[in-house]
Parts: sequence; C-alpha cells; structure tokens
Amino acid sequence: MPSSISSSDETSSAQPLRAGFVRLTAADRPGVAQPVPVRDIPVQPWRWIWIGAAVLALLLTGAWEWQWRAYGVTPGYRNSNGEWAMQRRRIDQGEGGKTVLIGSSRVLFDVQLTQWQRLTGERPIQLAMEGTSPLPMLEDLAADPNFKGRLVVGVAPLLFFTGYAYRGDVVPYTHKQTPSQKIGNWLSMHLIEPWLAFDDPDFALATVVKRQAWPARDGTHPYIAVRKLADTGADRDTHMWTKLQTDAGYRALARRIWAQQFHRPPPPNMDTPAKQRTVVDEQIRRAVVAVATLRARGVQVVFVRPPSIGPFHAFEEKVLPRAQTWDVLLRRTGAPGIHFEDHPQLRGYEQPEWSHIAATDARRFTTALVPLVEGQLAPAPPARLASTKP
Repeated sequence: MPSSISSSDETSSAQPLRAGFVRLTAADRPGVAQPVPVRDIPVQPWRWIWIGAAVLALLLTGAWEWQWRAYGVTPGYRNSNGEWAMQRRRIDQGEGGKTVLIGSSRVLFDVQLTQWQRLTGERPIQLAMEGTSPLPMLEDLAADPNFKGRLVVGVAPLLFFTGYAYRGDVVPYTHKQTPSQKIGNWLSMHLIEPWLAFDDPDFALATVVKRQAWPARDGTHPYIAVRKLADTGADRDTHMWTKLQTDAGYRALARRIWAQQFHRPPPPNMDTPAKQRTVVDEQIRRAVVAVATLRARGVQVVFVRPPSIGPFHAFEEKVLPRAQTWDVLLRRTGAPGIHFEDHPQLRGYEQPEWSHIAATDARRFTTALVPLVEGQLAPAPPARLASTKP
C-alpha cells in the first residue's frame, strides 16, 4: 500500500533519465517528499582498479622498507608486551626453576643470552624491560609460587630508586592477555617481524611525521623522544644497535637525548631532599618485601649494577648517590650485590651513548659477569662455567 508521502510509483516516475546521476534529490521531484536516496553504481573496470590499488600498495610498502634498510635497519623482533608475556609464561609452563633476568635496558642490552648459555649450559629467561624499574617484575615473581629458580636483578639508579616504569603495564597485560592478542602476537612474530625492517615503533609513519623539524612555539624546547637503540631476538636476546657505533651523527643524537634530563628540574614528587628520601625508601621497602618472599621459597637473588660512564654516570651519582641508594638496598634486603665499580673486569667497555655496552663488547661483558653472578648464587653444578672464553 502506498504511503501518504511517497510511493514506488512516484519514485520510479520521478527518476531522471540523465546519465551518470549520483542520486535523486528534491530538485528532481518538485512537490514530492524526499525518499531514501538511491545511488547508482556506475560500471567500472573493478578488477583492474583492485589490481592497480594492490600494486600501488606494494610499491609504497617496498619504498618504505627500502628507505629504512638503507638507513641501516634490519628485520628483527619487536620488544612488545606480547613477546615479554611469552617469556614470562615459560615460568608457569614448567621452567620455573631457571635463572631469570629482570632489570632495565642495561640488563636487556648488555647481558647476552647465548654467551650465558655457553658458559653455564643454561639459557636464562630475559624479562628485563627498557625504561622501567624492575620492581613490578620482582613483585610479580615473588607472588608466583611456580618460580623457584634464581633471580638476577639489574639496578639502574634513575629507574630503580624512583619507581619509574615506562613499560610497567607489561605485567598486568600478561595476566589479562586475551586469546586474540596471543594469536595476533604469534602471527606478527612469524609472518611480519622476521621479514620487514620497518616494523618497529620508531619507524611508524605517525612517529616519523611527529619528529620532523616543525616550528616550535615561542619559549618552548620540544623534548626529543628516545630513538631506536637495540636489536632484539626471538626470545628477547638483545644487543645494542650497531648504528650507535658506526654512525657518529646518530650516536650524538642518542647522547643529546640522554642529556635532556641532566638539566631538567626533578619531578614534583622528588623536588626536595625529604621527598626524594621518601620515594627512595618506598622503592627499597618494596624490594625488601619481595626479596624476603622469594628467599623464603628458596629463590636465590642477586642485584647487579651494570656500568655507565661519562656524563650519564656523573648525573646518576649526583642525584642518587651510591651510599644513599645501592648500599642501603643491599643492607636492608640482605641480598648480595655486584657493582661494576667494585670489579675491574666489569669496566672499560665501549659505551657509545654512555649508558649501554656496544654490541661488540656485550659478549665480553657477559663473560666477565657470569662467574661473579654464579659466585653469589647457589653452588653451581659441575657443568657450569665450563669455558670462560668469549
């Protein structure tokens, strides 16, 4: 039955016959109410349009990949929350008795898993995370009865004793990771990451656009975000990106990025000596509780302070002196510690941007570190430390 405002007859009779029209409008139906618009789909060579679009997409993707390979980037694995979660789940899947590494980027970049395995016969589980205090990971492991192994805790003063956790969301992410996220991460690791160099957050188009030399507002000094510093393997075996050694301009950029914090005012929660002591004490208190829980379960814990040099080390000692941080941590936790300043074999490595050991030296550093760690932990079985050659 025709409605009071329009009908199929009216629609068909009012439809203009002009070629290529887009839709019927009120102008096409004087005195007739506007019905639901009707759109013609013009006849097009859709097959060739789709082929052309696919070819263009492949060409643009290839050009973007070529651009970054020419810059020195190689395909590798992303240090994503999903890939950290894969390593963390190993503890609950039957590997809870292994040696686990936690800490910040120095433990992640400087300690080489393959060399550790060569020296001890065991490949540690790498759970260090860049820009992040290891305390969330320490507390997570303390709460997990499945973990009964040995724990190496890296201490970067500016992160450990302030509680700063740039990637701190990785722990709750791991415990709430959905099946679709697990599948997506698996697909990424097997189908994308090993083949495409540009698949790195530092080379995302939005990131590249954002860091262009846009005009700054008067009186402002834009903060330069940390750039790519490392290459990562499938089980998070990581080393510093060799570009920091071979490219003087990129090395200078990395140093300039670190230097930004040397002259910035302290955060509001640490802008007085009293506030700073409160923050430091809270981080040490958290460590004391977690270490006590772990040791009650039989877990051996050792703290490691990897090396830093130059202006970076000077800044660390200025704002968070060893006597007020590291020494207090060891005294209150009762755990052993290895500080690079106390061991000549942990000093003298190339550190292009003052904070991390170059890839060519990281294996030697691991060779020097492992016997010290083994000496502080439970007695090693006979197979351990079979070789100390790099």
